[in-house]
Parts: sequence; structure tokens; C-alpha cells
Amino acid sequence: MTQETAGTLDASSLDDAARARVAVLDDLAWRGLVADSTDLEALRAAAAEGPLTLYCGFDPTAPSMHMGNLVQILTVRRFQLAGHRPLALVGGATGLIGDPKESGERVLNPQALVEEWVAKFRAQLERFYDFDAPDNAAVMVNNYDWTQGLSTLEFLRDIGKHFSVNRMLDREAVAARLAGAGISYTEFSYQLLQSYDYLQLHQQYGCSLQTGGSDQWGNIVAGVDLVRRVTGNRVHALTTPLVTKSDGSKFGKTESGTVWLEASLTSPYAWYQFWLNVEDAIAPQLLRIFSFRDHAEIAALEASLRDRPQAREAQRALAQELTDLVHGSEEREKVESAASALFGQGDVADLDPATLDAALAEAPHAVVTAGEWAEGITVADALARSGLVASKGAGRRTIAEGGAYVANIRVTDETAVLGDADLLHGRWVLLRRGRRHIGGVQVEGS
Repeated sequence: MTQETAGTLDASSLDDAARARVAVLDDLAWRGLVADSTDLEALRAAAAEGPLTLYCGFDPTAPSMHMGNLVQILTVRRFQLAGHRPLALVGGATGLIGDPKESGERVLNPQALVEEWVAKFRAQLERFYDFDAPDNAAVMVNNYDWTQGLSTLEFLRDIGKHFSVNRMLDREAVAARLAGAGISYTEFSYQLLQSYDYLQLHQQYGCSLQTGGSDQWGNIVAGVDLVRRVTGNRVHALTTPLVTKSDGSKFGKTESGTVWLEASLTSPYAWYQFWLNVEDAIAPQLLRIFSFRDHAEIAALEASLRDRPQAREAQRALAQELTDLVHGSEEREKVESAASALFGQGDVADLDPATLDAALAEAPHAVVTAGEWAEGITVADALARSGLVASKGAGRRTIAEGGAYVANIRVTDETAVLGDADLLHGRWVLLRRGRRHIGGVQVEGS
């Protein structure tokens, strides 16, 4: 989208607060977090004049936010830390429809379920923004509040007349759907609703910046245009790139599915391990996108990754910082204690049940019935069932070679049978092969 370009801003003429408000844009650029903008220089000038009110919307189309949402959440957090005011928008209305996907029509969720998810999203956003800041406290908003009483005729006359169907058809997702199975009017109208959000937030709160992922650019600039057409005012848009793995696939997906912010869906242990296992090739990019460390600290971690990749200092820094941020330092300490204990550097009996469950659920493990357990399972059989070795024979050889452990105690008897004394919290047996490979046996109904 083209707008007039403001003159280059002279930062030397600004006071400290104004410099901080402008510097966040330079920081975002350094971090690779600027994909598109209506006019960065105009945005810099507006930030210099005073704190911006900005928003990014989140639609509750699932029971939790996920890794992709976190990029947007933390981008808005950076603006607040620089002195700007965020509006935390949860889409109680747009979540009833859902932004069109290229793959096909969404299933419309019941309103009661969407309302339940709205509450969960609000609780998650409260972890990241400061709602008590003296000068730029965040404000929680829900677009259902300004759409629930809106009549169809009013919406079509006052809002729909500003939209060109030709431009709406240019959206990639819409074009893909039209080339395939088609698209419902419900999803096609999503852009109007999101644009109406920007207009309402501009009129009610003076909002002048919307941020989002680059896949939302069409929706966001449609909102910019609507604000201009209705009010005559100039507002801004800024999007961040989509984060991908080195092979081009979507970041935030694992073999087991989406990486969620909700602990009951992705445990703190699994969350920590996800970051710890990030591939070296994208770790520098992820540090810049997700970490709040300064440029010098990130540069030092990038150097460590080049010079001592086996130390995984960059990944460990990401895992620690983001587990603290999403789940809290207490959960992170539990996770780190669990990891140490699982690999023989602590007492596994001290691990709390939830952390142990999460840790062993992520590791190779076998599930046996209480009846099977009562009949007796040898350590060699357990090693094989858990996938730590290829067969019972390989399990016996591992024992003979001194590489088999139960709860970090070396097993020396090739015929050893597991017993109730080996159970942790009455349901798990911790197995280890060598120094680095852990697994387990879970006893159902014990």
C-alpha cells in the first residue's frame, strides 16, 4: 500500500522518551520483524510525536494460543516496553467466523464454546502485557462488544459500501478457494469485520497502528483504508514475517502437532525441550524474534553457536527465557531439575508427578496393563518394549555391557525383573540406556 512518505526523522532532536518510542522500530528491523509497512518513516514520525495506541487481534478458533501467536504477542509487548499503549483484542465476533484458509472452509464453532475460548485467550494475554502501567497500561477489548448489536442493513450501508469486491478477490486465500471448492459468503466477509475492528478502535481509543503476521497484510491494509474513508485520518500497518524452519515448513509444528501456550496442551517440559532442540540453522533467527536480550547478548550467543555448537548455549538461552515468560520461572526450574534427574544428575524420586508425566510422555515409552505388570516384566523386555533397544536380546547385551539403568541405578543382572519398588509415583518406571537415551514404562490402572 502506498502512502505519502514523511521526511527522514532527526533522532538527535528528540528527548529520551521519544527516542525510546522510535527506537523500537529500529529494533524490530534489526530482529528481522518487519515484513511490510504502510510507511515506516511516517510511523517513526508518529511515534516521535507521542505514544501510539496499537493493536493486534487474536481469534479464539482453538482452546489456546500457539507458537505463531507468540510472535505477534511479543512484538506488541516490545511496543509497550518502548512506551506505547497496546489494546489486547480477542475476537469474540471474528472467532465465530474465522479467517479464510486456503485449505478449505472452517467448521463454525458454537457460540458458547467460542466464549469459553475467549476467556482462555484473555487469561493468556494477561501474562504478557502490563495492564497496570502508570502511563501506557494495556486495555483488553473484545470485538463482540461492538458487533453484537449491529444490524445487517447498517453494516452493509455504512461499512460494506467502502469495499471493492475486486480487491477482496485478490487475497491469496480467497483466490485459492475460488480456484478450488469455493468460499462461503461468511468467510468472504471476514475482511469487513476485521477492518471494522480497526475503525472502532481508532474511534474509541485513538488506535493508529495495527500489527500482525504477513499473511494478514490484505486484511490490515483494508482496515487502514476503511479508517481513511470514514474518518479522513491516516493510520498505520506493520506486519512481521512468517517464521519457518530451514526446510521451509511452518515453525511451531512438531510430529505430535501444534506447540501450544496452554500447559495442559503442551507441557512446560515439552515446551522447554522444543526450544532446546531447535536446529542450529534457525537458532540465530529465533533469538532475534523471540528473545528480549539486547543486541550484544544475542550477538554473543550467535558467536557461541558458530564456535561451540555442541554446547547449545543459544538454544538453552531460548528455552530458559521463553519458559520463564510463558510458564514462569518456578515451572522452568522444575523442568531443568527433571532433565538433570532423568539423565542421572539428581534424585528422580524428588520429581513431582506432573513434571515426571510430561517428561516421560515425551520420551520413548511402553504402556502395560496392571495385569501384565503383576505377571512380571524383565528389564531387558522393558528396554525393548520402550524402544530403547531393538529386542530383548539387545536389552540383555546392554545390561551385560553396563549400559542399562532403572531410576538411574545400573542394572547388572540380565534376568532382573521390575517390581513395585521401581515404580515412581505408582505408575512410571524410568529407564536409561547409556548416558543420553531415556525411556519408560507406564503401568495403566496401577
